[in-house]
Amino acid sequence: MATTEIRRVVTDSGIEIAPVYREAGRRPEPDPGEYPYTRGIHPTMYRGKKWTIRQYAGYGSAEETNRRFRLLLERGQTGLSVAFDLPTQLGYDSDHPLARPEVGRVGVAISTLDDMRRLFAGIDLGAVTTSMTINAPAAILLLMYQIVAEEQGVDPKQLRGTIQNDILKEYAARGTYIFPPRPSMRLVVDTFAYCKEHLPNWNTISISGYHIREAGATAVQEVAFTLANAIAYVRAAIDAGLAVDEFAPRLSFFFGAHNNFFEEIAKFRAARRMWATIMRERFGARNPRSWMLRFHTQTCGCTLTAQQPLNNIVRVAYQALAAVLGGTQSLHTNSYDEALGLPTEESATIALRTQQILAEETGVADTADPLGGSYFVEALTDEVERRAWELIDAIEELGGAVAAIERGWIQAQIAESAYAWEQAVERGERIVVGVNRYRDATPVHVPVHRLDDAAVERQIARVLEYRARQDSERVARALDRVEEAARGTENMLPVLREALLAGATLGQVCGRLRQVWGEYRPRF
Repeated sequence: MATTEIRRVVTDSGIEIAPVYREAGRRPEPDPGEYPYTRGIHPTMYRGKKWTIRQYAGYGSAEETNRRFRLLLERGQTGLSVAFDLPTQLGYDSDHPLARPEVGRVGVAISTLDDMRRLFAGIDLGAVTTSMTINAPAAILLLMYQIVAEEQGVDPKQLRGTIQNDILKEYAARGTYIFPPRPSMRLVVDTFAYCKEHLPNWNTISISGYHIREAGATAVQEVAFTLANAIAYVRAAIDAGLAVDEFAPRLSFFFGAHNNFFEEIAKFRAARRMWATIMRERFGARNPRSWMLRFHTQTCGCTLTAQQPLNNIVRVAYQALAAVLGGTQSLHTNSYDEALGLPTEESATIALRTQQILAEETGVADTADPLGGSYFVEALTDEVERRAWELIDAIEELGGAVAAIERGWIQAQIAESAYAWEQAVERGERIVVGVNRYRDATPVHVPVHRLDDAAVERQIARVLEYRARQDSERVARALDRVEEAARGTENMLPVLREALLAGATLGQVCGRLRQVWGEYRPRF
């Protein structure tokens, strides 16, 4: 009898998949809500509270973005997620010569306290959670948010949300850094200490694997490099005199959900188990909340195709399902048109409805860790973890994440994986429907969101107006104080807050910090 050759199958991380999995005699994992949280951080998971439904939004002016926020809230979104434009992310005001071509292009422009007021006009900041994707100037944007909330009458101790504030992955994968790593790490740790005192319910960092994955990393690398960065932040905070259980409960994470369905689920489960072990065994944390890996997930933008863009609706739905089966606490679903431009109202609503259908119609939220005990998923979880530990050990041998980034080691690993993926697609070994298989020449018309150029010009004019109204002597004194603090060792955030209250702009504050700390220029 002729035998049929069984083709070899590997995951995106190169893990070989067996044709069938059987019980391996391993002990079952503890229940959800029990250390090491492989099966989830809460005993009943979504039976008690469903994940937070967020849609990332930000473009053009603060008013335009405010309208999109209010539309999404009216249609059932349960948390806000702010995208800032590149000038804001790089600490430039909208009227800066380097900023003008990018104002409002990939996010909302925020240069002044007035911009932040317009962004959240009519939105009760005491009643929503807000996530802000901002890194190098994260402390400044958080202080703006706090000031606006206080003006609304909201007690800062009640504010809930997250700033990304993850500068290490900017050097490794994303590129929106300003200052060199060491002073940037100081700002991160100063934010931990400030929030412990003033914003105790705020998540002080969202340690991000998402952008590492978008840059081309595998699932295993995403876990390893993200947790290595997290270890560096914890060490820096402890070295600055903070007790681990004072800040660790407010650390959060951000991962991507890619197409390899079961590997993604295993990735989330492995990351939870690894973080619990790191915090309890390596850092001696005693508060169970310090052991819990709480994470937001975004479906992966790099998987979306301009060819046959409606296929992206299906990709996003499967990725969102993997995130929920993996136990995410918060989820953003990409819009199908994002390979072509910023999301339209229609595409953003479809992305929102994808989550709502998942939450309300499919039954996946009815029990904790539905795939727990699956021979395949448990074996894959173990293998993702094993390989991720190997990478973390290699980073530790180099002196930790900061040293590995400064040497370009992590960047090289990501680049190699990105190249290997593209080569596999080119050779047809990795199938991308509509790109290298099942192509269709029939044209598909997809409406593309267009920015209002007049609104961008108004934004630039408003910044000029704001600066013209400044009390120049008061602002100068406040900026001198920022420079003095930057040369010393005190916590920067109270000083930055005073500068904002004096009327300084984002660009003016970052400009003074640039004078003291300089700008980072990669050597690789």
